[in-house]
Amino acid sequence: MKIVIQIVSSASLQIQNAPIADIQKGAVIFVGFSASDRPEIIDRMIHKLLQLRIFPDANGKTNLTIHDFHGEILCVPNFTLYADVTSSRRPSFTNAANAKEAILLFNYTKQLLMASYPQVQFGEFGADMSVLVHNQGPFTLILDSNE
Repeated sequence: MKIVIQIVSSASLQIQNAPIADIQKGAVIFVGFSASDRPEIIDRMIHKLLQLRIFPDANGKTNLTIHDFHGEILCVPNFTLYADVTSSRRPSFTNAANAKEAILLFNYTKQLLMASYPQVQFGEFGADMSVLVHNQGPFTLILDSNE
């Protein structure tokens, strides 16, 4: 599993020009799954995500978790996180979980996030989404379950 985390002042998501999600201060997370991912990996990654001290405190230091200031999360499925361009100029997605597996993993991720953190919204698996991100900093991290 890979998660790209972007600290945002706001973000929104549309599908076919229809608003689906809208958050204020918090994080946009793009999540991708490999064929070897399992629920226990997702458990570990979401726990780590929610415990990361990556938000600024009153002194501007990265000391706060998302829980500490009640920020919002927008979770967006993104299979392209597993794109491989090492041997060509055209991305290969053979390392990504197939759609049938990935939707199950994304649905598990959604259930886990909703149970763990109340201020979360989601993109739609398989949809062509337009995501507007107002990145703060910019501050972007990548979590990889293989690291």
